[in-house]
Amino acid sequence: MSEANKTLVSEFCHHLASGGGTAKLVEYLADDVVYHNIPWEPVTGHDGVRQVLGPFLDVAPAACTKMEILSTVAEGDTVMNARSEVWERGDIELVLPVAGVFRVRDGKITHWSDYFDVATIQPLLDTM
Repeated sequence: MSEANKTLVSEFCHHLASGGGTAKLVEYLADDVVYHNIPWEPVTGHDGVRQVLGPFLDVAPAACTKMEILSTVAEGDTVMNARSEVWERGDIELVLPVAGVFRVRDGKITHWSDYFDVATIQPLLDTM
């Protein structure tokens, strides 16, 4: 099961940089998913994920244009990865190092936490 979970999470992460928006993204998530984009408060469900990521993925003021998964480990229902995301808006391009922790149940992501330094992405946030 760990390999299937690892594959699911990798496909999910690569979707972030595919330009497909949140509509396809939530297909990977359980209806009651808990998404915690550290350092902000966690959100629950597809609507919560859309609320947080919609301004980045659906409105196109900013975009994740490249995703590189550097390392992935999986055991049971837990998958962790280290990745590098390239985010762009206008003249701003930044590389965001991210550590993600995911739990998978019945082929869907039930918990998703991303850890990163908010100072790295702050120039992008300042333009929104």
